[in-house]
Amino acid sequence: MARFAYHVIDPKGAERRGAIEAATEAAARDKLAAREWFVVALNADAAASARRAASGTTGLALFATKLSAKQLALFTRQLSSLMVVSPLEETLRTIARQTEKPKAQAILSNVHAGIVEGLPLAEAMRREEPSFPPIYRAMIAAGENSGSLPAIADRLADMLERQAQVRGKIVAALAYPIVLSVVAIAVVTGLMISVVPRVVEQFDNASRQLPMLTRVVIGISQFLSTWWWALLALFALAVVGFVRSLRNPAFKLRFDAALLRLPFVGKLIRDVHAASLARTLSTMIEARLPLVDGLRLATRTVSNAVQAQSLAQISEKVRAGGSLSTALREAGTFPPLLVYLAASGEAAGQLGTMLERAADYLEREFEAFTAAAMALLEPAIIVVMGTMVALIILAILLPILQLQNLTGL
Repeated sequence: MARFAYHVIDPKGAERRGAIEAATEAAARDKLAAREWFVVALNADAAASARRAASGTTGLALFATKLSAKQLALFTRQLSSLMVVSPLEETLRTIARQTEKPKAQAILSNVHAGIVEGLPLAEAMRREEPSFPPIYRAMIAAGENSGSLPAIADRLADMLERQAQVRGKIVAALAYPIVLSVVAIAVVTGLMISVVPRVVEQFDNASRQLPMLTRVVIGISQFLSTWWWALLALFALAVVGFVRSLRNPAFKLRFDAALLRLPFVGKLIRDVHAASLARTLSTMIEARLPLVDGLRLATRTVSNAVQAQSLAQISEKVRAGGSLSTALREAGTFPPLLVYLAASGEAAGQLGTMLERAADYLEREFEAFTAAAMALLEPAIIVVMGTMVALIILAILLPILQLQNLTGL
């Protein structure tokens, strides 16, 4: 089957663009004629051509990669709201048209074209697989099969918005310390490279030895002034090498295991991933998806290799007939609270509800933990960098205070 991008006029006189699959161009024309559409243009092309036709702008698909997490959450919320009052095809057309970003518009228009061709929504989203991951499409398919697509989309929107909120808090918590550290390092480096050499030139003719602190600072300053380019190149090579090493599964597994063993940081990573897992499984259970399928799909959403490996083992144990709580307890990589609430939910027949409560609690705990950690980290950075600046200033002032002895007067 070949894919043909079409431009047609429907019986109401409205222009339509999209793509259709057929064995030949004649067969594609027959399919379009059966819908009483007048064919303006019909071209055989690959998926990129279909996306260009769907978006109505030439070359737009070349830059349309995927929807961001924020765009996907917004799309899902709009979908759940508009489906209640409009047919699915009209809903998607409306969302695509009101989208301001051209890249997102091209992606959503391609999904809309799939609906026009008669595909189920989950299958139409498969055309844009990078934007709609398997776990997302599985929930949409479950909603279509059960006739509860608006309700499932609403739960999906809640989940995506909550996850986006957590990610936003992580970024907000890290942004200030990172910017503060970068600025402080830049100030110290500037002092060592530009200011210190000019000041210490005044002491070159001193007949006595400079203080130890001054000599150390001068040595570091001379080294940075001479080899700053080599340090930058070494740092860039280290970053590139580390990123490439993370592509090696064995190295990433060892690195992620080391992260989980770190004090404070390990707990933070474990709780964030556990909260995301609990919320995802809760949403999938409410969508009437099998727990085994939910675990298998959720494994792909966990970025920590150790926890992803544990989830794969948990999925196999549940598939073999074991309980989720027992498998989580044996894995040992998830917080005890999640294990306890999962066991309570299984015993009461309310696993989805208890997993959602676990996600809420873990997210609140994460917020409290990061707030306390940042409250301690920010002054610690200021104290460390202030101490470094003070040492540099002291190294410059000591020879001045001892100037009379250094000149032998």
